Formats: sequence, structure tokens, C-alpha cells
Amino acid sequence: MAQGALRGPSDYSGEPPRHPSLRINAKEPFNAEPARRDLVASYITPVDLFFKRNHGPIPVLDDIDSYYVTIGGIAGGPRRLSLDDIRRLPKYNVTATLQCAGNRRTEMSKSRKVRGVGWDVCALGNATWGGAKLSDVLQLVGVPYHTEITPSGGKHVEFVSVDQCPEEKGGPYKASIPLGQATNPTADVLLAYEMNGEVLKRDHGYPLRAIVPGVIGARSVKWLDRIDIIEEESQGFFMQKDYKMFPPSVDWDNIMWSTRKPQMDYPVQSAICSLEDMSAVKTGQVTVAGYALSGGGRGIERVDISCDGGKRWFEAHRYQKQGVPYVAGNITSDKWAWVLFKAIVDVKGDIEIVAKAVDSSANVQPESVESIWNLRGILNTCWHRVRILATPNLRSFM
Repeated sequence: MAQGALRGPSDYSGEPPRHPSLRINAKEPFNAEPARRDLVASYITPVDLFFKRNHGPIPVLDDIDSYYVTIGGIAGGPRRLSLDDIRRLPKYNVTATLQCAGNRRTEMSKSRKVRGVGWDVCALGNATWGGAKLSDVLQLVGVPYHTEITPSGGKHVEFVSVDQCPEEKGGPYKASIPLGQATNPTADVLLAYEMNGEVLKRDHGYPLRAIVPGVIGARSVKWLDRIDIIEEESQGFFMQKDYKMFPPSVDWDNIMWSTRKPQMDYPVQSAICSLEDMSAVKTGQVTVAGYALSGGGRGIERVDISCDGGKRWFEAHRYQKQGVPYVAGNITSDKWAWVLFKAIVDVKGDIEIVAKAVDSSANVQPESVESIWNLRGILNTCWHRVRILATPNLRSFM
């Protein structure tokens, strides 16, 4: 551990300031998400409204002069890099959406009970991350670009945090990604020290964190302490006994964690954010707006909207940056970022509005939550539905 970076016995005391509008889903450790409307008010999510996901107390690393991250494992070394060392490498800005694998867990738990923090549809956010590419950092320890396996047998890169998690029996949070992904410059894996042009906040990994675009947020480790080249996947709790996708037939009595690989890419996803479920709206035209995204750098080919529970569909307008047409896979589009959508529907009575997205590989969201239910409540990507109660006397809801 980078002992010089810590502040002593009170390292974990005190909580950073948070926006008062956040919905707090757990206080210890702190987990919170923004309101639906706040989330899609802008393409780039403001730092204060970016969801907060923690597995333990939030550490304080405020002695930057003595902070370093150790690069080691079977690649040799170890080599210690200060924040200044990392800042001397070429800086890249990557716009990428991070999404908790448990996003929309509350909805899944209504089908059958699941374990985990109860998230609505806002356990994600889109930010511009600034930092050095991990592929450049690994070159400093003799690992070339596009290396799948090192001469010593290293096939994975493990990120180790300075935080302390109950699931790790007080040890640090850790996760790994394949070495081929880590050494591929076009994968845009970052060691980030900035978020939306500002120094990282404590909630988001200050002073240095991993950003792994297109992958569930659990692999973008915060508060980095070590980066190790290892032979097998990380054996940490959150790689081996959590964040794995099991079929609906598996429960806590028959689960065998070793039978499934750790989840990496997330599936195609969308959600309506301009309306709450059971919203009361004035009859007439109503705006339906939300987000859509897919993992692995896959773009969003379309977002379909239905006003009759999924019998008939029409396309919503998709966009990212103002004044720039969104085209999936185009160089002008951010491939790691979400796509916002908007449609106008004519509400004449009580209806159910449904959204589903299709990505550039023609992957489609499943219709029902029952078909993808799993005991940890992850990857709820079923059609998103909101029920609307039409009330002629209400002020127009736009």
C-alpha cells in the first residue's frame, strides 16, 4: 500500500460534500444516484450528479507528494510511479459512460427478491475522463502495445485499490481485465486523474483511478494503489464471487461461482428518465426522454418507443452532442458514451410507455425481467416501462 499517501488513523473519517438532490440508497458505505430528470438534463453528467458507488469507507489520500502507484506482478519490477510521472505521459480525454452492473436492480427485485443495493435507473453517468492510457503506462515496464501474453505468462492486469472492503475481510477492492485489452491503445483504458476537466473528487477515485470503457463499472477501480500483471484473473471477491451472470434457476442454495466467468461488457440498455412510473400528466403531447447505451464500444442503432405496452413501435430521435448528428460508429460520435433519446407522444388516456434499444450488432433488450432474473440482480436490461395516468386538469408536463 502507498503508505505515504494516507493520512493516518483518520484516513476514512468524514464524508465529502454531496448534492442534496441525490437519492441515497445506502449510507454506509455511501451509495447514491441522481433523480431521473437530472440525469438526462445534459449529455455530460455534472460531477455532483454522477452516481456514487462504494463498497467500503471512502479513503482520503491528500499527501500527493508521497503518493505513488506500484506497477509490478510477473512483469518484473516493481516500479513506482508518482502522479507527476503519470502526468508526464501523453494525456487523453475519453468520454465514457460508467454504469453499475446493479442499475435497475429495484425493478428486478419486484419479480423475485435479489441481494444488493437497490438502484433505480440512474446508477450510471457520462463523463469526460482525462489521464494517461494504460497501454502507455505498461510500456514503461516493458510490455509493448497489443500484448496478449507476456514471456513470463502474464495474461491479465489487476487493479488494486487502497480502500478496505468487508467482502475482502478488510482488504482492498481489486479487479482485473485481459492484458490484450490493457495494452490496446484503441481500447482507451485510462489511468484517470481528471473528470470533466477537473481534478477527481474523493467520491470518484482521487487522486487516480482506472477507467475501463464499455465494461461494467466494477472493473474501473478507484483510489489506485497497485497495478499488477498476473497469470490468471484477479481472485478478488468482486471478480470471483460477485458480478457474475447466472440463470434464473440458480439461487443461494445451489450457486457455484466457479461455473461462470466474471462479467465484463454490459448488454444493450435503455431507460426513460423524463417520467416516473405512475406519473400523472395532462392529456396532450408529452415528452419521453432517456438514455441508451451498449458495452464494448457498440453504438445505438435505434431506440424504439411504444405507447401500447409493446404492440406498436416508432423510433425516437437519438443524439449526443448538440449540432452533431449521431451516427453509430462514426468518428464524430463517442463510441464509449451513452446516447440520449427524445420522442413526443400524444397522451389521451392512461397508457404504458415502453422503451427498448437496439445496438449496432443488432442486439435487442429482452422483453421481460423474468427471463433475465438473477440472484444478484445485475444487468437488468429488459424493456423499460412507465405507466402514465392522464389527468386533464394538470399543468402540461413537458
